Amino acid sequence: MNQPVVRRYSQNPILTPKQVPYEVSTVHNAGIVKHGDQYVMLFRSHLHNGRSIIGLATSPDGYHFEVSPEPFMIPSSEGIFAEYEEYGVEDLRINPCEGEYLLTYSCYSRHGVRIGLARTKDFSTIERIALITQADLRNIVIFPERINGRYVRLDRPHSEISSWSIWISYSTDLIYWGDSKVVMKPLTYHWDELKIGPGAPPIKTPKGWLSIYHGVFKNMSDSVYRLGVALHDLSDPSKLLGVSDKWILQPDEPYEISGYVSNVVFTCGAVPEEDGTLKIYWGGADTVMCVGEANIDELIDLCLNHSRNPM
Repeated sequence: MNQPVVRRYSQNPILTPKQVPYEVSTVHNAGIVKHGDQYVMLFRSHLHNGRSIIGLATSPDGYHFEVSPEPFMIPSSEGIFAEYEEYGVEDLRINPCEGEYLLTYSCYSRHGVRIGLARTKDFSTIERIALITQADLRNIVIFPERINGRYVRLDRPHSEISSWSIWISYSTDLIYWGDSKVVMKPLTYHWDELKIGPGAPPIKTPKGWLSIYHGVFKNMSDSVYRLGVALHDLSDPSKLLGVSDKWILQPDEPYEISGYVSNVVFTCGAVPEEDGTLKIYWGGADTVMCVGEANIDELIDLCLNHSRNPM
């Protein structure tokens, strides 16, 4: 019998709008990290006006979460951030990096979507640093350490010229980024042929940087969001060592098939555990939060021994 790559938690979904102590219509696309002895989740919610904010929830075990009584991040009312966050803040990633957490999130406004960068050390205070992209660009994840003296990020420009592909960029100060190049593209007539984008921040393993990404396929009636996995070289992450030819998770359960956006599993965070497993968190149908476990070595094997061409 074929075993799933990602084993769903039997009590999914782990967080729904009913568990939020303020009025929201969704909880989804959450960044997550293990901070001390607590799992911290920063989840996106649609308000009843359709715009998005970020909430905070904590858990002792990674499965049972309690939501804080107030949102963690709402659109700024001051300065340039107010102008570019006017329509909402979305799809936040928590990027652990050298003793702090770098928060990358989508800022929506009348000018389109661009990425904001903030930082926190304790999830009780937050400092906005800069807007680090122009429009139209989403899904930034930052590697957890500097490589050859520079910060490294993966992102996904919104472009039909080069499909919607994954790029890499570098910075010495987190604000100004360059040396950009495309590293991975959708594959024609493949499960991720419409567009791809970074999902969870990369995870360091002895064999490479493990990256969970999302891929989209357009069928006769809809688009389907699935999850895949790629492995980047440790010293040169622009080099792909392998990309799994098959997806590792697709919408199968009712809470993933039907909701605010149908047929979606979308990750913004994953937590490696000491036993060699990886907790992967995903939004189901842009409505609820879910979790499952995968074996890290199995994910690496998919990349190295069952790979498709990255480009």
